[in-house]
Amino acid sequence: MIREYLENQEKTILCDLAAFSLESKGREKEEEQCSLRTAYMVDRDRIIHSKSFRRLKHKTQVYIKTDSDHYRTRLTHTLEVSQIARTIGKALMLNCDLIEAIALGHDIGHVPFAHNGEEVLNELLSDGFEHNINSIRVLKKIENHGRGLNLTHEVLDGILHHSGLSRGGFKSETLEGQIVKISDKIAYVNHDIDDSVRAGLLDEEALPINAIKVLGKKHGDRIDCLVKDVIDITGRNIKEEIKKVDMSIEVQDALHELRSFMFKNVYRGDILKREREQAKFVIKQVFKYFINNLEEMPEFYRGISTREGIERGVVDYIAGMSDDYCIHLFNKIYVPKYVIF
Repeated sequence: MIREYLENQEKTILCDLAAFSLESKGREKEEEQCSLRTAYMVDRDRIIHSKSFRRLKHKTQVYIKTDSDHYRTRLTHTLEVSQIARTIGKALMLNCDLIEAIALGHDIGHVPFAHNGEEVLNELLSDGFEHNINSIRVLKKIENHGRGLNLTHEVLDGILHHSGLSRGGFKSETLEGQIVKISDKIAYVNHDIDDSVRAGLLDEEALPINAIKVLGKKHGDRIDCLVKDVIDITGRNIKEEIKKVDMSIEVQDALHELRSFMFKNVYRGDILKREREQAKFVIKQVFKYFINNLEEMPEFYRGISTREGIERGVVDYIAGMSDDYCIHLFNKIYVPKYVIF
């Protein structure tokens, strides 16, 4: 079969520390294997065809409800992460099908209004809320009418551990998962700078001088520098049979400096403070309404409320919303309508 040919090809082409499809720890529910695709190819396709993946195009990356088509959304961010991660993975002879599946699914649990919405749901849900943990919940319990997508252990592990904030630990057990984590940072720090400059909210001259000297002044130059450095340092680790994706200290410090600059001036700075507060207000009011009007939620989420508690059902409903749909519901619930007599 074609799948068997592809599995054997992995053994021939990929490095010894790669995650081979044949050696996957499998799925929670046993199922018949595809005759054309490896297990990780199947996972990638299931994620792409999911409703949660499609909704990412209407979820905010940083800028809320812009009138421009050129700012990143959660979907375009996901595609950039996938591209960067696959470039690194191919250079290191790792499993790019696994990398792609993890990258495409890593932010599938993000909520409306980016991290602003995540912060609100973390306050409102007694057990706390983290988007990477929610990604696993979406893929296992929400998608496919609650049946989940039945993804492989390695894909779920990579998605869970792509964020340094995870309560589930900080490091994926596969090099492929670790590559997605570092590619996520490379992507969002640089494209958020690009979007901020485009919006006229950030002057490129204001970027930290030392970081720019190391990484480069232009968007493409910085990504090129970071990608090559990851390939160089991780390639050395692989030769020594060390299962760790890493950067050189100089380049890593420069990236962290840029990231800290963005947190101070954009993510948590005064530039978007009003929009952040408005977004949080909308989510809090929508949450409050459905807590008290459970019967108005879709039947699927009412079922979750019955099984796992009202808070959990309402949070799952809100977490799956796009920005536009959340605003639409807020307006429908709270904004008075003109009535012509």
